[in-house]
Amino acid sequence: MTKGNGEGEVRTLVVGAGSAGAMVVGEMACRPEHGFVVAGFLDDDPAKMGTTVSGVPVLGPVSDLVSVVEEHDIQQIVIAIPSASGRTIRDVVRLAEETGRPFMIVPGVWEILLGDVEISQIRQVQLDDLLGRETVVLDTDEMTDYVRGRSVLVTGAGGSIGSELVRQVASFRPGLIVLMGRGENSVYEIDLEISMSHPDVERVALVGSVTNPTTLESAFRRHEPDVVFHAAAHKHVHLMESYPEEAIRNNVTGTKTLVDTAVRHGTERLVMLSTDKAVRPHGIMGASKRLAELLLIDRARSGSPTKLVAVRFGNVLGSRGSVVPMFKSQIRHGGPLTVTHPDVTRYFMTIREAAMLVLEAGFLGEGGEIFVLDMGDPIRISELAEHLIRLSGMEPGKDIAIEYCGLRPGEKLHEELWTADEDLQSTRHPKISVVRPGSEREIGEVRQTVTELEELAETGDREALVRRLAQLFPDISTERNDER
Repeated sequence: MTKGNGEGEVRTLVVGAGSAGAMVVGEMACRPEHGFVVAGFLDDDPAKMGTTVSGVPVLGPVSDLVSVVEEHDIQQIVIAIPSASGRTIRDVVRLAEETGRPFMIVPGVWEILLGDVEISQIRQVQLDDLLGRETVVLDTDEMTDYVRGRSVLVTGAGGSIGSELVRQVASFRPGLIVLMGRGENSVYEIDLEISMSHPDVERVALVGSVTNPTTLESAFRRHEPDVVFHAAAHKHVHLMESYPEEAIRNNVTGTKTLVDTAVRHGTERLVMLSTDKAVRPHGIMGASKRLAELLLIDRARSGSPTKLVAVRFGNVLGSRGSVVPMFKSQIRHGGPLTVTHPDVTRYFMTIREAAMLVLEAGFLGEGGEIFVLDMGDPIRISELAEHLIRLSGMEPGKDIAIEYCGLRPGEKLHEELWTADEDLQSTRHPKISVVRPGSEREIGEVRQTVTELEELAETGDREALVRRLAQLFPDISTERNDER
């Protein structure tokens, strides 16, 4: 935030004349040494027009931001609407960018409630702010009963979403967390983090793959997990187009082996993380996750005592597989930022919200359900790229170029979270819905289908494997440009 130098005032415009805006006025009044003076508010509430809030005038609606900045010689802007939607925040940021003045934001409601920051710590706008996700409210009493004192196994524990699941589970004081993953460094890192943040929680770091029956059998025999969160998966769309056999081995066979092991050992619940790319899959990765969903449902319907559920959601902002880390790297190297198509959109949510909703959905499940998380409105990737460039202090097209490289194999222009045939139904949680899993024929044939695919994967005949997947999912192209 721009600081006063003692020689003059830093005239500040606050967007939002609600309680957060009033708190900004109070904070600045208590810190006169910085020279901050709130010259006015902007707010879209008609009842506030022409009034004052905390002694400061409301100068007009938010749409007047550019003209008000010029008319009142504003030197900096503070956005103080912490509960606003992502679309609203993005609109305000666009206007603020037009003024050329520095702009900051009051932390979101979620950050304030968690105590991560105080209201006085007004900060730079971040990509999370542009999502504008509402605060997730969990039933903590039920969540405590579901996890506290229990043995919990998290596969893919070193990944972005897996490690956040570990953090959330640790906060509910389980009896034991088994951190399982193939990457020894990432497993080590989350194990070390939990040892410091929750030293009283017993942990076991386990390096191994869900595709290895011996590893799983040993883990379940020794640690007897009551609850399993299955986050281990190959997630990179274009890489799985080149290695379909690995998508089958890890995402399909690995899930089948894990589910069978959990059922055999009497695990109470198993929650598998799925993806919007499993809906009418266009690519190998999405197809493998759809098959994993069907395997789970088939096992649940066969009378499994283990409550088996899947949770389907879109992209997690900032995760290793998301576009944001790539954009940041491209910006560090001077660009260009590569976007597949000017109109391509994706659903996004924060890692923290995704993990919390997965925990809640896991509790809601009675077995055989596919839960769908409320992802809000889809966001244009080109718009995300422009915002990230501006948040880095540069101008799109001038300092950093954006280039369009075309959709890659397996990618859609727009993702879906469910189909019209899946009969979306609400649950008691406003941000979690449930869908009918699929046709009886599709579910009934999945075991035989998976056996065929596993055999093709072992032969190394990628063309035959892709042709068989295309028979199951007609949107998958059998035309390959594979040099590997």
